[in-house]
Amino acid sequence: MHGSTPFRPAARAGGPPGQEGPGHPDRRTLLRAAAGGGLALTGLAVAGAPGAGAAARATGGKVRDLTGPAETGRFAAPWTDLGIPARCPDGSMLLVCGDTFDGGGVGGPDWRSPVGLRSSGGDPASLTVDGSVGGGHAVGLVPEGHEGGTTAIPSDVFTVGPTMYMHLMRGVIHRTHHSDLWRSDDNGETWQYLCQWPGDQYGGQFQQKTYAVADDGHCYVLSTVFNRDVTSGLLLHRVRQDALGDPAAYEPWGYAGGAWAWGNPPTTVTAARRWGEICFRAMGGGYALSWLNMAPLDLRAQFFPLPTSNLFTTPERTTIVPTVPGRESGNAVAAPYGGFIVPGSTVEDLHLAVSQWYDARNYRVMQYRITGLTA
Repeated sequence: MHGSTPFRPAARAGGPPGQEGPGHPDRRTLLRAAAGGGLALTGLAVAGAPGAGAAARATGGKVRDLTGPAETGRFAAPWTDLGIPARCPDGSMLLVCGDTFDGGGVGGPDWRSPVGLRSSGGDPASLTVDGSVGGGHAVGLVPEGHEGGTTAIPSDVFTVGPTMYMHLMRGVIHRTHHSDLWRSDDNGETWQYLCQWPGDQYGGQFQQKTYAVADDGHCYVLSTVFNRDVTSGLLLHRVRQDALGDPAAYEPWGYAGGAWAWGNPPTTVTAARRWGEICFRAMGGGYALSWLNMAPLDLRAQFFPLPTSNLFTTPERTTIVPTVPGRESGNAVAAPYGGFIVPGSTVEDLHLAVSQWYDARNYRVMQYRITGLTA
Protein backbone atom coordinates (compact mmCIF):
# COMPACT_ATOMS: atom_id res chain seq x y z
CA MET A 1 0.00 0.00 0.00
CA HIS A 2 1.29 3.42 -0.97
CA GLY A 3 0.74 6.70 0.82
CA SER A 4 -0.23 7.45 4.38
CA THR A 5 -2.81 9.45 6.27
CA PRO A 6 -2.01 12.03 8.97
CA PHE A 7 -4.69 10.55 11.26
CA ARG A 8 -5.68 7.00 12.13
CA PRO A 9 -9.38 7.39 13.07
CA ALA A 10 -12.63 6.63 11.21
CA ALA A 11 -16.46 6.53 11.65
CA ARG A 12 -19.44 4.31 10.94
CA ALA A 13 -23.18 4.37 11.46
CA GLY A 14 -23.44 0.73 10.53
CA GLY A 15 -25.74 -1.97 11.75
CA PRO A 16 -29.45 -2.28 11.25
CA PRO A 17 -31.64 0.75 11.86
CA GLY A 18 -33.99 0.36 14.79
CA GLN A 19 -31.53 -1.61 16.92
CA GLU A 20 -30.10 1.27 18.90
CA GLY A 21 -31.67 2.66 22.02
CA PRO A 22 -32.36 1.80 25.65
CA GLY A 23 -31.54 -1.82 26.38
CA HIS A 24 -29.63 -2.40 23.16
CA PRO A 25 -25.92 -1.77 22.55
CA ASP A 26 -25.20 0.82 19.88
CA ARG A 27 -22.64 0.41 17.10
CA ARG A 28 -19.99 2.37 19.02
CA THR A 29 -20.29 -0.03 21.97
CA LEU A 30 -20.10 -3.05 19.68
CA LEU A 31 -16.99 -1.87 17.88
CA ARG A 32 -15.23 -0.94 21.10
CA ALA A 33 -16.07 -4.39 22.47
CA ALA A 34 -14.65 -5.96 19.31
CA ALA A 35 -11.46 -3.95 19.74
CA GLY A 36 -11.20 -5.39 23.22
CA GLY A 37 -11.49 -8.94 21.92
CA GLY A 38 -15.16 -9.67 22.66
CA LEU A 39 -18.59 -8.72 21.38
CA ALA A 40 -21.85 -9.32 23.25
CA LEU A 41 -24.73 -9.33 20.78
CA THR A 42 -27.44 -10.96 22.87
CA GLY A 43 -30.70 -9.09 23.16
CA LEU A 44 -30.45 -7.11 19.93
CA ALA A 45 -33.82 -5.98 18.64
CA VAL A 46 -34.91 -6.64 15.08
CA ALA A 47 -35.76 -3.87 12.64
CA GLY A 48 -39.41 -2.94 12.72
CA ALA A 49 -42.24 -3.95 10.46
CA PRO A 50 -42.85 -2.10 7.18
CA GLY A 51 -43.75 1.53 7.57
CA ALA A 52 -45.50 3.92 5.21
CA GLY A 53 -44.04 4.00 1.72
CA ALA A 54 -42.82 6.96 -0.30
CA ALA A 55 -44.47 8.12 -3.52
CA ALA A 56 -44.59 4.64 -5.02
CA ARG A 57 -43.33 1.21 -4.03
CA ALA A 58 -41.35 -0.82 -6.54
CA THR A 59 -41.33 -4.56 -7.08
CA GLY A 60 -38.35 -6.87 -7.22
CA GLY A 61 -36.43 -9.38 -5.20
CA LYS A 62 -33.18 -10.84 -4.06
CA VAL A 63 -30.70 -11.96 -6.72
CA ARG A 64 -28.04 -13.48 -4.46
CA ASP A 65 -25.94 -13.15 -1.33
CA LEU A 66 -22.72 -11.40 -2.28
CA THR A 67 -20.94 -12.04 1.04
CA GLY A 68 -21.17 -14.60 3.80
CA PRO A 69 -19.28 -17.70 4.95
CA ALA A 70 -20.07 -19.62 1.76
CA GLU A 71 -19.47 -16.66 -0.56
CA THR A 72 -16.45 -14.86 0.92
CA GLY A 73 -15.22 -17.02 3.79
CA ARG A 74 -12.34 -18.26 1.67
CA PHE A 75 -11.04 -14.68 1.60
CA ALA A 76 -11.15 -14.40 5.43
CA ALA A 77 -14.15 -12.10 5.01
CA PRO A 78 -17.24 -14.11 6.01
CA TRP A 79 -18.72 -11.17 7.91
CA THR A 80 -18.76 -7.78 6.17
CA ASP A 81 -21.14 -5.06 4.98
CA LEU A 82 -21.68 -2.15 2.53
CA GLY A 83 -19.97 -3.63 -0.57
CA ILE A 84 -20.01 -0.39 -2.56
CA PRO A 85 -19.69 -1.57 -6.19
CA ALA A 86 -17.45 0.23 -8.68
CA ARG A 87 -16.48 -0.92 -12.15
CA CYS A 88 -12.70 -1.04 -12.41
CA PRO A 89 -10.80 0.32 -15.42
CA ASP A 90 -10.14 -3.29 -16.49
CA GLY A 91 -13.91 -4.01 -16.63
CA SER A 92 -14.15 -6.08 -13.46
CA MET A 93 -16.12 -5.00 -10.37
CA LEU A 94 -14.67 -4.02 -7.00
CA LEU A 95 -16.91 -4.20 -3.93
CA VAL A 96 -15.48 -2.00 -1.18
CA CYS A 97 -16.74 -3.20 2.19
CA GLY A 98 -16.82 -1.77 5.69
CA ASP A 99 -16.16 -3.48 9.01
CA THR A 100 -14.98 -7.01 8.20
CA PHE A 101 -14.33 -9.94 10.53
CA ASP A 102 -13.14 -13.52 10.34
CA GLY A 103 -14.16 -16.25 12.77
CA GLY A 104 -17.64 -17.12 13.97
CA GLY A 105 -19.47 -13.83 13.53
CA VAL A 106 -19.46 -10.06 13.92
CA GLY A 107 -16.76 -9.08 16.39
CA GLY A 108 -14.61 -12.06 15.51
CA PRO A 109 -10.87 -11.84 14.97
CA ASP A 110 -8.99 -9.95 12.27
CA TRP A 111 -11.09 -6.76 12.18
CA ARG A 112 -10.37 -4.81 8.99
CA SER A 113 -11.99 -1.84 7.23
CA PRO A 114 -12.22 -1.14 4.39
CA VAL A 115 -11.55 -4.27 2.34
CA GLY A 116 -11.93 -4.90 -1.39
CA LEU A 117 -13.73 -7.95 -2.78
CA ARG A 118 -13.64 -8.66 -6.53
CA SER A 119 -16.02 -9.93 -9.17
CA SER A 120 -14.28 -10.74 -12.45
CA GLY A 121 -17.63 -10.28 -14.15
CA GLY A 122 -18.52 -6.61 -14.43
CA ASP A 123 -22.18 -7.07 -15.39
CA PRO A 124 -24.94 -7.07 -12.73
CA ALA A 125 -26.07 -10.47 -14.03
CA SER A 126 -22.67 -12.01 -13.22
CA LEU A 127 -21.83 -10.22 -9.97
CA THR A 128 -20.18 -12.97 -7.88
CA VAL A 129 -17.18 -12.53 -5.60
CA ASP A 130 -14.28 -14.62 -6.93
CA GLY A 131 -11.30 -12.69 -5.57
CA SER A 132 -10.11 -10.05 -3.14
CA VAL A 133 -7.49 -7.37 -2.75
CA GLY A 134 -4.89 -9.41 -0.93
CA GLY A 135 -5.55 -12.70 -2.70
CA GLY A 136 -6.62 -15.44 -0.30
CA HIS A 137 -6.85 -13.00 2.61
CA ALA A 138 -8.70 -9.71 2.07
CA VAL A 139 -6.45 -6.99 3.44
CA GLY A 140 -7.28 -3.57 4.82
CA LEU A 141 -6.99 -1.08 1.96
CA VAL A 142 -5.61 1.78 4.10
CA PRO A 143 -3.80 2.05 7.44
CA GLU A 144 -6.33 1.72 10.28
CA GLY A 145 -5.47 0.25 13.65
CA HIS A 146 -8.94 0.62 15.26
CA GLU A 147 -7.38 2.17 18.36
CA GLY A 148 -10.12 3.20 20.77
CA GLY A 149 -12.83 1.78 18.53
CA THR A 150 -12.09 3.88 15.46
CA THR A 151 -12.63 2.55 11.97
CA ALA A 152 -12.41 3.66 8.33
CA ILE A 153 -15.78 3.42 6.59
CA PRO A 154 -16.20 3.95 2.86
CA SER A 155 -19.02 6.21 1.72
CA ASP A 156 -18.20 5.98 -1.98
CA VAL A 157 -15.95 4.37 -4.58
CA PHE A 158 -15.98 5.48 -8.23
CA THR A 159 -13.88 5.47 -11.38
CA VAL A 160 -12.76 8.34 -13.61
CA GLY A 161 -10.90 7.10 -16.68
CA PRO A 162 -7.97 4.93 -15.53
CA THR A 163 -8.22 6.02 -11.88
CA MET A 164 -10.39 4.81 -9.01
CA TYR A 165 -11.26 7.01 -6.02
CA MET A 166 -12.42 6.04 -2.52
CA HIS A 167 -13.94 8.36 0.09
CA LEU A 168 -13.64 7.33 3.75
CA MET A 169 -15.25 8.61 6.98
CA ARG A 170 -12.87 8.31 9.91
CA GLY A 171 -13.18 8.65 13.69
CA VAL A 172 -15.24 6.97 16.39
CA ILE A 173 -18.71 6.19 15.10
CA HIS A 174 -21.10 9.14 15.05
CA ARG A 175 -18.16 11.44 15.84
CA THR A 176 -16.45 11.78 12.48
CA HIS A 177 -13.04 13.34 13.05
CA HIS A 178 -12.41 13.85 9.35
CA SER A 179 -13.12 12.34 5.95
CA ASP A 180 -10.46 11.63 3.37
CA LEU A 181 -10.04 10.76 -0.31
CA TRP A 182 -7.73 8.12 -1.82
CA ARG A 183 -6.86 7.11 -5.38
CA SER A 184 -5.78 3.90 -7.09
CA ASP A 185 -4.21 3.49 -10.52
CA ASP A 186 -4.08 -0.31 -10.45
CA ASN A 187 -7.76 -1.37 -10.28
CA GLY A 188 -7.94 -0.94 -6.51
CA GLU A 189 -4.93 -3.04 -5.51
CA THR A 190 -3.07 -0.15 -3.85
CA TRP A 191 -4.30 3.24 -2.68
CA GLN A 192 -2.62 6.63 -2.30
CA TYR A 193 -3.82 9.32 0.09
CA LEU A 194 -4.98 12.57 -1.57
CA CYS A 195 -6.65 14.95 0.90
CA GLN A 196 -9.01 15.34 3.83
CA TRP A 197 -11.83 17.51 5.16
CA PRO A 198 -12.57 18.33 8.83
CA GLY A 199 -15.53 16.52 10.31
CA ASP A 200 -17.23 19.75 11.39
CA GLN A 201 -17.23 21.41 7.95
CA TYR A 202 -20.68 22.85 7.13
CA GLY A 203 -21.91 21.75 10.54
CA GLY A 204 -20.94 18.17 9.77
CA GLN A 205 -22.94 18.06 6.54
CA PHE A 206 -19.80 17.33 4.49
CA GLN A 207 -18.91 14.08 6.28
CA GLN A 208 -20.66 11.49 4.11
CA LYS A 209 -20.03 12.12 0.39
CA THR A 210 -21.10 10.39 -2.80
CA TYR A 211 -19.93 11.28 -6.31
CA ALA A 212 -21.74 11.23 -9.67
CA VAL A 213 -19.23 11.18 -12.55
CA ALA A 214 -20.70 13.36 -15.32
CA ASP A 215 -19.76 13.65 -18.99
CA ASP A 216 -19.11 17.41 -18.69
CA GLY A 217 -15.74 17.02 -16.97
CA HIS A 218 -17.14 17.40 -13.44
CA CYS A 219 -18.08 15.17 -10.56
CA TYR A 220 -21.20 16.23 -8.69
CA VAL A 221 -21.04 15.54 -4.96
CA LEU A 222 -23.92 15.11 -2.52
CA SER A 223 -23.16 15.09 1.21
CA THR A 224 -24.79 14.71 4.62
CA VAL A 225 -24.00 14.34 8.30
CA PHE A 226 -22.85 10.78 9.04
CA ASN A 227 -25.13 10.01 11.98
CA ARG A 228 -28.52 8.38 11.57
CA ASP A 229 -29.83 10.05 14.72
CA VAL A 230 -29.12 13.61 13.50
CA THR A 231 -31.27 15.58 11.07
CA SER A 232 -29.15 16.82 8.16
CA GLY A 233 -29.52 18.71 4.94
CA LEU A 234 -28.29 17.30 1.65
CA LEU A 235 -25.59 19.55 0.15
CA LEU A 236 -24.46 19.67 -3.49
CA HIS A 237 -20.98 20.55 -4.78
CA ARG A 238 -19.22 20.16 -8.10
CA VAL A 239 -15.53 19.57 -8.72
CA ARG A 240 -13.50 19.18 -11.90
CA GLN A 241 -12.47 15.60 -12.47
CA ASP A 242 -8.83 16.68 -12.68
CA ALA A 243 -9.05 18.39 -9.25
CA LEU A 244 -10.75 15.77 -7.07
CA GLY A 245 -7.89 15.84 -4.56
CA ASP A 246 -8.05 19.62 -4.04
CA PRO A 247 -10.58 20.57 -1.32
CA ALA A 248 -10.52 24.21 -2.50
CA ALA A 249 -11.82 23.12 -5.93
CA TYR A 250 -15.18 21.90 -4.55
CA GLU A 251 -17.73 24.55 -5.55
CA PRO A 252 -21.01 24.69 -3.59
CA TRP A 253 -24.52 25.07 -4.98
CA GLY A 254 -26.78 27.25 -2.89
CA TYR A 255 -29.72 29.63 -2.69
CA ALA A 256 -28.96 33.30 -1.98
CA GLY A 257 -30.30 36.65 -3.15
CA GLY A 258 -33.43 35.01 -4.51
CA ALA A 259 -31.62 32.56 -6.81
CA TRP A 260 -29.78 29.25 -6.88
CA ALA A 261 -26.21 29.50 -8.19
CA TRP A 262 -22.80 27.84 -8.06
CA GLY A 263 -20.54 29.62 -5.61
CA ASN A 264 -23.29 30.60 -3.19
CA PRO A 265 -22.94 29.23 0.34
CA PRO A 266 -24.30 25.65 0.26
CA THR A 267 -27.93 25.15 1.22
CA THR A 268 -29.83 21.89 1.37
CA VAL A 269 -31.17 20.73 -1.99
CA THR A 270 -34.04 18.75 -0.46
CA ALA A 271 -35.92 18.49 2.82
CA ALA A 272 -33.68 17.88 5.81
CA ARG A 273 -34.07 14.43 7.35
CA ARG A 274 -32.17 11.64 9.08
CA TRP A 275 -30.05 10.04 6.39
CA GLY A 276 -28.40 6.66 6.28
CA GLU A 277 -26.11 5.66 3.41
CA ILE A 278 -26.40 7.66 0.18
CA CYS A 279 -25.40 6.81 -3.41
CA PHE A 280 -25.43 9.36 -6.28
CA ARG A 281 -24.82 8.25 -9.86
CA ALA A 282 -25.03 9.49 -13.44
CA MET A 283 -27.33 7.00 -15.14
CA GLY A 284 -29.24 6.76 -18.42
CA GLY A 285 -28.60 10.34 -19.50
CA GLY A 286 -29.72 11.65 -16.12
CA TYR A 287 -29.01 11.06 -12.43
CA ALA A 288 -30.06 8.65 -9.71
CA LEU A 289 -29.94 9.01 -5.93
CA SER A 290 -30.43 5.99 -3.66
CA TRP A 291 -30.48 6.26 0.13
CA LEU A 292 -31.44 4.71 3.44
CA ASN A 293 -34.35 6.71 4.82
CA MET A 294 -34.76 6.67 8.59
CA ALA A 295 -38.33 7.92 9.16
CA PRO A 296 -40.17 5.93 7.96
CA LEU A 297 -37.52 3.24 7.64
CA ASP A 298 -36.99 2.12 4.05
CA LEU A 299 -34.60 2.47 1.11
CA ARG A 300 -35.59 5.05 -1.50
CA ALA A 301 -34.53 6.40 -4.87
CA GLN A 302 -35.06 9.50 -7.00
CA PHE A 303 -34.36 9.93 -10.72
CA PHE A 304 -33.89 13.37 -12.28
CA PRO A 305 -32.41 14.97 -15.41
CA LEU A 306 -29.79 17.35 -13.95
CA PRO A 307 -27.57 17.48 -10.84
CA THR A 308 -29.33 20.75 -9.99
CA SER A 309 -32.87 19.42 -10.47
CA ASN A 310 -35.42 20.31 -7.81
CA LEU A 311 -35.31 17.36 -5.39
CA PHE A 312 -37.98 18.91 -3.21
CA THR A 313 -40.54 18.06 -5.90
CA THR A 314 -38.93 15.00 -7.53
CA PRO A 315 -40.94 11.86 -6.64
CA GLU A 316 -39.38 9.51 -4.12
CA ARG A 317 -39.65 5.79 -4.92
CA THR A 318 -39.45 3.10 -2.25
CA THR A 319 -37.06 0.34 -3.36
CA ILE A 320 -36.65 -1.79 -0.19
CA VAL A 321 -39.00 -2.08 2.78
CA PRO A 322 -38.14 -3.52 6.21
CA THR A 323 -39.57 -6.70 7.65
CA VAL A 324 -38.63 -9.24 10.34
CA PRO A 325 -36.45 -12.33 9.92
CA GLY A 326 -38.40 -15.22 8.47
CA ARG A 327 -40.82 -12.96 6.60
CA GLU A 328 -38.52 -11.76 3.85
CA SER A 329 -39.92 -11.90 0.33
CA GLY A 330 -39.83 -9.73 -2.75
CA ASN A 331 -38.21 -6.45 -1.77
CA ALA A 332 -38.93 -6.80 1.96
CA VAL A 333 -35.65 -7.21 3.86
CA ALA A 334 -34.95 -7.73 7.57
CA ALA A 335 -32.74 -4.93 8.93
CA PRO A 336 -31.80 -3.32 5.58
CA TYR A 337 -29.27 -0.56 5.00
CA GLY A 338 -26.84 0.53 2.28
CA GLY A 339 -28.55 0.46 -1.11
CA PHE A 340 -25.57 1.22 -3.37
CA ILE A 341 -26.32 1.29 -7.10
CA VAL A 342 -24.58 -1.44 -9.10
CA PRO A 343 -22.90 -0.11 -12.28
CA GLY A 344 -24.84 -1.23 -15.34
CA SER A 345 -28.19 -0.49 -13.68
CA THR A 346 -31.00 1.39 -15.40
CA VAL A 347 -34.14 2.99 -14.03
CA GLU A 348 -36.12 0.06 -15.46
CA ASP A 349 -33.67 -2.55 -14.10
CA LEU A 350 -32.06 -1.23 -10.92
CA HIS A 351 -29.60 -3.42 -9.03
CA LEU A 352 -28.66 -2.50 -5.45
CA ALA A 353 -26.04 -3.76 -2.99
CA VAL A 354 -28.14 -4.01 0.19
CA SER A 355 -26.62 -4.70 3.61
CA GLN A 356 -28.21 -6.55 6.51
CA TRP A 357 -27.30 -6.94 10.17
CA TYR A 358 -29.54 -8.21 12.95
CA ASP A 359 -27.35 -10.66 14.86
CA ALA A 360 -23.76 -11.91 14.95
CA ARG A 361 -24.24 -14.30 12.01
CA ASN A 362 -26.69 -12.33 9.92
CA TYR A 363 -24.38 -9.59 8.67
CA ARG A 364 -23.90 -9.55 4.92
CA VAL A 365 -24.17 -7.80 1.56
CA MET A 366 -26.89 -8.92 -0.84
CA GLN A 367 -27.82 -8.03 -4.41
CA TYR A 368 -31.41 -6.96 -5.09
CA ARG A 369 -32.99 -6.29 -8.47
CA ILE A 370 -35.70 -3.61 -8.43
CA THR A 371 -38.28 -3.05 -11.19
CA GLY A 372 -41.48 -1.07 -11.49
CA LEU A 373 -39.88 2.29 -10.71
CA THR A 374 -41.28 3.89 -13.86
CA ALA A 375 -44.85 2.69 -13.28
